[in-house]
Amino acid sequence: MGSEAVKSGIQEMEEFPSSAYASALKSSESLSGKSMEVRGYDFNKGLNYEELFQSMATTGFQASLLAQAIDLVNTMLDWDLTHEPVGEEEESGEAFRRSVKCKIFLGFTSNLISSGVRDTIRFLVQHHMVHVVVTTAGGVEEDLIKCLAPTYTGDFSLPGAQLRSKGLNRIGNLLVPNDNYCKFEDWIIPIFDQLLKEQKEQGVIWTPSKVIARLGKEINNPNSYCYWAYKFSKEGITSSGTLEGAHTLAITKEGPPDIKGFWEGVTFFMGEEDFVTLRLEAKGELKKLKTHYLMKLLRDILITVKIN
Repeated sequence: MGSEAVKSGIQEMEEFPSSAYASALKSSESLSGKSMEVRGYDFNKGLNYEELFQSMATTGFQASLLAQAIDLVNTMLDWDLTHEPVGEEEESGEAFRRSVKCKIFLGFTSNLISSGVRDTIRFLVQHHMVHVVVTTAGGVEEDLIKCLAPTYTGDFSLPGAQLRSKGLNRIGNLLVPNDNYCKFEDWIIPIFDQLLKEQKEQGVIWTPSKVIARLGKEINNPNSYCYWAYKFSKEGITSSGTLEGAHTLAITKEGPPDIKGFWEGVTFFMGEEDFVTLRLEAKGELKKLKTHYLMKLLRDILITVKIN
């Protein structure tokens, strides 16, 4: 190592403490009045759930994020059109404006339905606490399957090969017997046969919304959120993600869904006026696609459940 390099290293070591000291002793900007002080819940007061949840805002870490989510949900529940300025061509009557509420969307993946969170989601749908549910095909079929047979708790570390030898499937730390899917197939195939018969004899166009609403009706189980969605909206599911789940072969055995039916479902949810251009343009393009590409396209589209 050259003498110049040694001198440079020594100089840096001599300068380091002063820069460190300057940083450590730098006068702090005041946070008083700009940020909340960290403070948790005092259980000496007894258990007050409202105050407990409010305290999460000042607890820090993920608790503060949960508090933000709670505030956002409460804002959605409390909002009506009177919170906004009156537009030029808008109804100005207070009674009308108070009647216009926030439309709440709830989105989730199928694993939440496999878990006990399904019961929370069912409660929200049952009591009109959400207006639209967005999920995947698995989010529908897992709900129906659990009406036919239970899912069990397991462990994240259970080896897949060992489970498969026992006819068991693992979803995270949940276990689903193969028998559950067999019961589901036995239940759903006769329904699809009946739907096909109605299509041929009565000319019914089975949109995904109509198919899944029918499944909610047929399951007739108050533990199912699909059942409650059907109860409140007879055509409550309005997209074609149904083709990416365990019941794909059962649905597509006789061919893909009618394209007119698919876009009918989309316009039911969004409104004819909003989607008329998209419907006309997309329908013309989709008819040119081969079945293979059509099926792939529809698998990528989420199911949307319209509650009311």
